[in-house]
Amino acid sequence: MNYQDILDFWFSAETQPHWFAKSDEFDAIIEKNFKNVHLQATQSELWTWRQHASGRLAEIIVLDQFSRNLYRHSAQAFAHDAMALSLAQEAVQQGLDQQLPAEQRAFLYLPYMHSESKLIQVQSLALFEHLANPINLDFAQQHKVIIDRFGRYPHRNSVLNRPSTATEIEFLSQPHSSF
Repeated sequence: MNYQDILDFWFSAETQPHWFAKSDEFDAIIEKNFKNVHLQATQSELWTWRQHASGRLAEIIVLDQFSRNLYRHSAQAFAHDAMALSLAQEAVQQGLDQQLPAEQRAFLYLPYMHSESKLIQVQSLALFEHLANPINLDFAQQHKVIIDRFGRYPHRNSVLNRPSTATEIEFLSQPHSSF
């Protein structure tokens, strides 16, 4: 499998409706077709992809998005967020993000949004502001508000075995409190 296979799948008209939806069927498709490449990514075996903006994006999608599909409702869903963020930071620092269309750049920037660091959330907001997509920007703002308030994503607490505070529990009872 090469990085273009990942991008062709992820940005296809058939896949787009599943991007941010929870679906056992779609998760099974990811597992069947991409679990091996995910394992390769987690072991840094896809390093040759990184010399191209598109290849780096594909590796980030595998680490950031496919992890969430493969390991939904478990700590492993977030286990490779730091690696995806590091790859995204390098891509931005090298200007590789500017070689991608805006829709693809949004996925390169998602590891920033997924970070539980207040500093990284500031960077996330700046990146999504430059994308000029109001939907992506709104989600970046929502994520930043949660991190600014709690210093973490409370909806991850149970799978990460973190105790929730009373304020977090109350927050989680509200609509749209988790992603």
